[in-house]
Amino acid sequence: MEYALPLLGDRFPEMQVKTTHGMKKLPADYSEKWFVLFSHPGDFTPVCTTEFVSFAMKNDKFKKLNAELIGLSVDQVFSHIKWVDWINENTDTTIPFPVIADELGLVATKLGMLHPGKGTNTVRAVFIIDPNGILRLMMYYPQEIGRSVDEILRVLNALQVTDKHGVAAPENYPNNPWLGSDVIVPPARTEELKAQRLQDAKDGKFTCKDWWLCHKSL
Repeated sequence: MEYALPLLGDRFPEMQVKTTHGMKKLPADYSEKWFVLFSHPGDFTPVCTTEFVSFAMKNDKFKKLNAELIGLSVDQVFSHIKWVDWINENTDTTIPFPVIADELGLVATKLGMLHPGKGTNTVRAVFIIDPNGILRLMMYYPQEIGRSVDEILRVLNALQVTDKHGVAAPENYPNNPWLGSDVIVPPARTEELKAQRLQDAKDGKFTCKDWWLCHKSL
């Protein structure tokens, strides 16, 4: 069976999944919250273990952003439970989030997590879904490279800031080496708005490098 992969801005596909915390419906069970779905190639593997520990250590930071974490691989649920037990017993943290047991690879297939050249293991993928169930971000990583949980937190925060204030976020927001923590005012799309941008800059509402590149602090 072939699936059309969801695109940014699409509604996240509705699905019912088996997890270490019981059955869940996506995205319905995360209504009014953001959620971060991330896949890993396999349980009891070194790189994946380091990622799970980091996600767990920063779980509270995700919660402060009204976001929930949920992991996934094609391993069976008893393997997930045993692996989570091992992490809980052998590290200084506890895994607080559910892990999907995608044993038949149905979720992974729908979301493009299975690479034909990598066997049945899921690639490292990250999906950020907003409270309306809309897919807002997708990131894919090779099996050999662990993700940066801080980067996932950064883009989640940036998405929320841009949504709330109707602005754009520069590179590495809020720590851009040129603009600092400023956000970018959307470029003018008419001659009238261009003139208004320049006047706003003179009035101190924005800082403009040019009419098409204006930024401000929040």
